[in-house]
Amino acid sequence: MHQTSIPLPRSPFLVSAALVLAVMAGCAAVPNVPPAAPAATIATVAEAPSPEQPEPPELAFARWIEALARTAREAGIADATLRAAFDGVHFLPRVVELDRRQPEFTQTVWGYLDRAVSAQRLARGREKLAQFSDEAEAAAARYGVPATVLVAIWGMESSYGANFGDIPVIDALATLGFEGRREAWARGQLLAALKILQSGDIDRARMVGSWAGAMGQTQFLPSNFLAYAVDADGDGRRDLWGSMSDVMASTANFLTQVGWLPGQPWGAEVRLPSGFDHGRADASVRQPSTAWAAEGVQPLASTALPDFADAEVLLPAGARGPAFLVGPNFRAILRYNNSTSYALAVALLAQGLAGGAGVQAAWPRELSALSRSQLLALQTALNEHGSPSGTPDGVMGPATREGIRRYQRSLGLPADGFPSMDLLQRLLQP
Repeated sequence: MHQTSIPLPRSPFLVSAALVLAVMAGCAAVPNVPPAAPAATIATVAEAPSPEQPEPPELAFARWIEALARTAREAGIADATLRAAFDGVHFLPRVVELDRRQPEFTQTVWGYLDRAVSAQRLARGREKLAQFSDEAEAAAARYGVPATVLVAIWGMESSYGANFGDIPVIDALATLGFEGRREAWARGQLLAALKILQSGDIDRARMVGSWAGAMGQTQFLPSNFLAYAVDADGDGRRDLWGSMSDVMASTANFLTQVGWLPGQPWGAEVRLPSGFDHGRADASVRQPSTAWAAEGVQPLASTALPDFADAEVLLPAGARGPAFLVGPNFRAILRYNNSTSYALAVALLAQGLAGGAGVQAAWPRELSALSRSQLLALQTALNEHGSPSGTPDGVMGPATREGIRRYQRSLGLPADGFPSMDLLQRLLQP
């Protein structure tokens, strides 16, 4: 287990199989394994560090890998797979840096959508939809997820395959596990990655992805790969890097398994009635479309609301922005990436690829997004005002949204739970 007393290195280092196996076997000879600098030597492994001399980071990393290898072997991972995975495994400080980074400045949902559903991305998506129509339509027919949705996710996740990452997944996950902030999660994903290597779906050199271990054209984590990846082209391998048949079928299978309902839309833009209680625009308030219609919720562009058994009203920009009625398929997209902006981008990109219109109502572009420090100040002020928003952390969540609503109701404002500079200034007034 990672010890917090071990200083994390600021530059990459390599751990050879010789070092790892020396730790595992008490300095047993390892034939045919090339030396790797600047990894610790086997002699270093044999000498336990004194209390006055902290354990070198490369040795500590080797011991962490060795412990993981023992667990993997107990789970059925062969020595040959462990050698292939860990011979020359690198600790990557850049991965730690990216994991710890919490950007101060956030972006508005409309700013996100401007880039995510740009004219260029739509045009490129139409080209890709035509290029890989056979693969996308085959997946759509098998799983009931429209080809436009599959291509939209592909566009969002890797810009249609132009950028799915080049960081070795084994190295990234080993780094995150050793660093320790998310050790349990990283260990689980690393064990899943070892199972993928052992199955022969991909070799170590081609198993590349993002700094967080997401892999392939549509960025599956290793655990999701094991659970949902599909060999659609029948070549005996689940290849999310090079086989578009596998990419489309695996993405469709994921959505189906997490709740996608064939034949239903993701949702629709709507017009809310005068006097609507904006506090009811929340994921916890679901009811049939007919009940929303009875309250005066009307479609903007169609003759009737989508027929949902459990729909919710979504106000991504608060009471001053567009409103949507969303159903189970929108929530399935959220299971792919639990961000409202992301799910809305996928939905609108797919809608555009199918020839549909974009958002009709105007976004409140005069508003700006609160920075993390401003949101932290807002949360603190809400708590002090008697509108509890949870532990201040600078991250928007359900507790903060409810605290904002409570404060808005006290002022007679629409209780949309939307954080704004005006609201912060009101709270900070003496």
